[in-house]
Amino acid sequence: MSNSTLCYLGLGGNLGHPLALFDEVVQHFAAHTLAAGTRESPRYRSAPVDATGPDYVNSVLEIQWLGNAESLLQACLALENQLGRVRTTRNAPRPIDVDVLLVGNETRHTEQLTVPHPRMHLRRFVLEPLLLLNPEVEIPGLGLASEYLHATQDQDVSPI
Repeated sequence: MSNSTLCYLGLGGNLGHPLALFDEVVQHFAAHTLAAGTRESPRYRSAPVDATGPDYVNSVLEIQWLGNAESLLQACLALENQLGRVRTTRNAPRPIDVDVLLVGNETRHTEQLTVPHPRMHLRRFVLEPLLLLNPEVEIPGLGLASEYLHATQDQDVSPI
């Protein structure tokens, strides 16, 4: 689609009913005026990384986004807030997390937004669903995402 940017969002949550919240996120972006198309990966269960609490549910959402990176971030933050996300400590358990992973081939590092997501290539719960959506996806500055999957095989991730 012209004037749209292929973007990827990482969805995660481990409190309450994350599957129901994922459904709401998908519906929200499917109806969003700046989204020209969405596809969600299969959902996975993953053990917390650098955190405590119950296992997480994770997936990746592919979006054809008509706005810029900042408008995508604002849409994600507003949706998290609407769905009950309260930010406490880093990596704290949460009902929903909507992370901007990739915005086309952009790289940027501001106080509000870093793309590509700085730890996405280290997380199997991101790489596995991302590669199912797009086996050839590249992480700007790092290369093919598929080249990083092998190094994450020790992480406990399984399809739901």
